[in-house]
Amino acid sequence: MGINTTSWNRLRYTFYLPLYDFVADRIFRRYRQRSVVLLGAAPSDAILLLGAGSGLDLPYLQGYTNLTAIDITPGMITKLKKRAQELHIPVQAQVMNGQELQFADASFDAVILHLILAVIPDPVACLREVERVLKPGGTVMVFDKFLPDGQKPSPLRRLLNQLTSTLFSDINRRIGDIVGHTSLQVELNEPTALGGAFRIVRLRKPG
Repeated sequence: MGINTTSWNRLRYTFYLPLYDFVADRIFRRYRQRSVVLLGAAPSDAILLLGAGSGLDLPYLQGYTNLTAIDITPGMITKLKKRAQELHIPVQAQVMNGQELQFADASFDAVILHLILAVIPDPVACLREVERVLKPGGTVMVFDKFLPDGQKPSPLRRLLNQLTSTLFSDINRRIGDIVGHTSLQVELNEPTALGGAFRIVRLRKPG
């Protein structure tokens, strides 16, 4: 029996752990920071960091007092807890599958999805779960790589995606296709890194 995609994600990110911070922080730190600024959350808001990795968003969340962080990879959560302790940031962190959230409906005022929707095996299931645990009127901040809505990947890109989706992440997902399976509304869709290949997207749950 072959390894399933969730187990493969856990395995590969455990393997990437020694280099993850170097790559994911140096390249993307300013976009993480901008996404948190655009979130516009209050310090006491209940915020979920889904696919939180090693906690690279935490430096931009100092002063927030009701943070929850989850990731599928135990080693990432261990590093996140250490980073939170060093920054003196209170975080409830645990290993959890982002497609099967173990939280009650309407638990959070906001959800942060940085570099996860292109990685998680089923982004639609993930965003539906985000919608479920988000309070009416709540906000979702997405930072990730997407094809422009309506654009089809070239044959070369489809071929390349067979490799990138196995080793790193899917490069052919479109945010509009994913959001279209929910009631979430797009408030902002801003091109950022690598000539717009990465985007910051703000979503709102109808309230």
